[in-house]
Amino acid sequence: MLTLDSHPAGRHFLQIPGPTNVPDRVLRAIDNVTIDHRGPEFAVLSKTVLAGLKKVFKTQADVVIYPASGTGAWEAALVNTLSSGDLVLMAETGHFASLWKKMAEKLGLKVEFLPSDWRHGADPAQIEARLAADKGHEIKAVCVVHNETSTGVTSPISQIRQAINHCGHPALFMVDTISSLASIDYRHDEWGVDVTVAGSQKGLMLPPGLSFNAISAKARAASKTAALPRSYWDWEAMLAISPTGYFPYTPATNLLYGLHEALAMLFEEGLDAVFARHLRHGEATRCAVRAWGLDILCLNPAEYSSVLTAVVMPDGHNADAFRKIVLERFNMSLGQGLGKVAGKIFRIGHLGSFNDLMLCGTLAGVEMGLGLAGVPHRKGGVQAALDYLAKPPGAISSPS
Repeated sequence: MLTLDSHPAGRHFLQIPGPTNVPDRVLRAIDNVTIDHRGPEFAVLSKTVLAGLKKVFKTQADVVIYPASGTGAWEAALVNTLSSGDLVLMAETGHFASLWKKMAEKLGLKVEFLPSDWRHGADPAQIEARLAADKGHEIKAVCVVHNETSTGVTSPISQIRQAINHCGHPALFMVDTISSLASIDYRHDEWGVDVTVAGSQKGLMLPPGLSFNAISAKARAASKTAALPRSYWDWEAMLAISPTGYFPYTPATNLLYGLHEALAMLFEEGLDAVFARHLRHGEATRCAVRAWGLDILCLNPAEYSSVLTAVVMPDGHNADAFRKIVLERFNMSLGQGLGKVAGKIFRIGHLGSFNDLMLCGTLAGVEMGLGLAGVPHRKGGVQAALDYLAKPPGAISSPS
């Protein structure tokens, strides 16, 4: 059994869908001397990473950085734009959408939660129908998770924006990209998103500890009259000082060094190449799952996630027992099922700093683990993935 004192040979395979493997280049950047966060060197660093983030968000809008996990960016999006008692429309796409809903309710907001089976993304037609029925414009915001990390389902953000526009509803549009930013194509400006929420520990290849809001002019205008209490999360305090390169409080200086290096790596590879790599690894993983004869939790191929695959365990077999065997025998962590799917699925993360051979090792560990755990399956999943990866990379369309 692995313990804190265990030192098994080789590297640990961290194949959960975040936090992801942190590249050596990023680790070395973080391992820098801590500088004066009021000095000129820090201002240059801060301005550089903010400019880089805008390229990743694909926006000309304001971006703020919080020393926090993605949960903090969730709260910032809500408290800066809404008032107590406001009605918010959310889509129940999985565990993390449910957590965002619970946060909104704790903050004093009213939430209408559009139900789902956790195997499909948010439905643009369902959202449009509800907004069209809201003649008095009581709904103040629509909140959607772009890539639901608990299920491996991606929602069509551009189509949801079109649905909002089609019925002429003025609600703010907020999107969680915590597990999709820098892994799946995302376009804050083009898709008309008002607040985009993101975190550092997934596609940006950093440890947890930084979170982000990209803020449209409409959202910033809404913040002028929003009445929910805010202090630490206040956009205005951040944006007032942002042009100078400084923060209104102590920033996570060394994580910003890491972010600077991570952005450099993304731009060196090219964002389109990064997205294509994730698409390719997602499909290779699904080839393996299909060859094993197991079910993919996501039912709509157009909504398959590029960053993780959630695999359904056969009846009578516990996913956590399987994961335990894989961890103890192969020193590999797979994602657990959360909420409604706890014990029923396991999740294979294939995002961040990741390549073909790392994926092959991951799938080999899964296939051996299925055999050791006595899970009914067909052999040959790894070979199916190898056959797919051996083909020249093809053009695969990402959900939008």
